[in-house]
Amino acid sequence: MIRIAIVGDIGSGKSFVSNLFNQPVFNADLEVFDIYKKDKNCFAKIKKAIPNYFSKFPLKKKELIESIIADKSNLKKISNIVHPIVRRRLNIFLKKKKKKKFVILDIPLYFENKLKKKNDIIICIDAKKKKILKQLKQRKNFNLSLINQFRSIQYPLSYKKKNSDFIIKNDYNIKKTKKNVKEILKKIR
Repeated sequence: MIRIAIVGDIGSGKSFVSNLFNQPVFNADLEVFDIYKKDKNCFAKIKKAIPNYFSKFPLKKKELIESIIADKSNLKKISNIVHPIVRRRLNIFLKKKKKKKFVILDIPLYFENKLKKKNDIIICIDAKKKKILKQLKQRKNFNLSLINQFRSIQYPLSYKKKNSDFIIKNDYNIKKTKKNVKEILKKIR
């Protein structure tokens, strides 16, 4: 099985590009949302670590945002609780998909969480800051302060580009991006 990791800045189009491969995708962001919605044990740990922000299960995005904006150390506390659960889910995904030729890893903190394996193929999605901001503003619950908090725990784009096998320049042109993905798949095969 070939693991293809998609990395890049917040809002650069990682998830969109991941789905263009038409291969099984492990999307860490979706896993986190699922954990917040369904994992009562995780909720209890977060509520215990940060007692003043969370009312009742399931965890509400608004309360999560408020806790992180109020105190940036809360992001680290939440991450320390959630990331091991995501890692377990990743391992389950990889076991289930072990017979597949490719799997796509859409994991924003791929480098930061030391998930890189020797033979992983890394693709960095590079997009202009202005275009990223435009994309982010279209998201529900857009909050620049929160986005900057998340960026503060990520490695810079320059590091990701330097440590990638391929770079896709995303100008949010679907046709062009699909072509880039096809070319990369040809080279990998």
